[in-house]
Amino acid sequence: MENRKNIVVLFGGASSEYEVSLQSAYAVICNMDRKKYNPVPVGITREGQWFYFTGEMDKLQKDTWCNESDCVPALLSPDRTYHHLILCRAQSIPEAIPVDAVFPVLHGRNGEDGTVQGVAELAGIPLVGCGTLSSALCMDKDRAHRLAELAGVRVPRAMVLMDNTAVNKACAFAENIGFPVFVKPVKAGSSFGVTKVSAPEQLAPAIALAFDYDNRVILEEAIDGFEVGCAMCGRDQLTVGEVDEIELDTAACANGFFDYTEKYTLKTSAIHVPARIAAEKAQEIKEAAKRIYRALDCDGFARVDMFLTPAGEIVFNEVNTIPGFTEHSRYPGMMRAAGYGFAEVVDRIIGQAFMS
Repeated sequence: MENRKNIVVLFGGASSEYEVSLQSAYAVICNMDRKKYNPVPVGITREGQWFYFTGEMDKLQKDTWCNESDCVPALLSPDRTYHHLILCRAQSIPEAIPVDAVFPVLHGRNGEDGTVQGVAELAGIPLVGCGTLSSALCMDKDRAHRLAELAGVRVPRAMVLMDNTAVNKACAFAENIGFPVFVKPVKAGSSFGVTKVSAPEQLAPAIALAFDYDNRVILEEAIDGFEVGCAMCGRDQLTVGEVDEIELDTAACANGFFDYTEKYTLKTSAIHVPARIAAEKAQEIKEAAKRIYRALDCDGFARVDMFLTPAGEIVFNEVNTIPGFTEHSRYPGMMRAAGYGFAEVVDRIIGQAFMS
């Protein structure tokens, strides 16, 4: 037990996906191999304050973790020769906990976008999951699509708006490719700020909403077919989960797409794993996912999301470098279908950080 590695698990975050992070971090911490690893929970509030958390783990699920009795202000030392979490107790000499690796279990901006990854890499601390560059690229839908296309994978036709005054250009683009179109923040997750637009008069409010989440907005053509995903783990030698499929009743779904509510409630949708497709097509999807994963410099783990059209064509959607990580999330489900249990997946992912 003395040889256990201290793994700082970051949760929460100054992000619209704060609540999801709490659930994912709870599952990761509870499934960490205590013979090999000692979790060091560090919560980040919605305002961006960092705290070392010492309370019961179920407080993460209830979002009652941030309180005076369970929390100590903390910061990660950026000194490359001093890998420690510094505890800043009031009126006392600062304490420090040695850190062997940082595992960000954060979703969305200020956590999945390369910001936190940069802190760990600056400090020279092993990082669990994708690094700064790949995290930033995958969060940026425009640049991710450009690189995926260069890797030989079809992407949706799209245009990027730099300000809220380009509604006329957006309308012309949408008329040209045909409605419906999707309006999205360039950098956001869990479908926050995303609108499916079916008519010109809906564009302006959809664009305004997306600009609430980012300073750039992307319009994308709607792809016929359904969404499929592929769980990836590793660096050079990749472990690939089974392909999953999202079945969505677009008529019953309130917003007509797999939005935040559907992702976390499945009210009018279902996830099938393995996907209900031919084995040959599933293998083709896995190979496309590998190309995308490598083109975007991913490392450790990620979930690659694509569309499968009625004609059998694969179209890139996005990469989630820190996908949902609860027991019922898509990533663990795909790995489970491939024969890897939740605890084993967590162990593999952490282990990657210590491979040279």
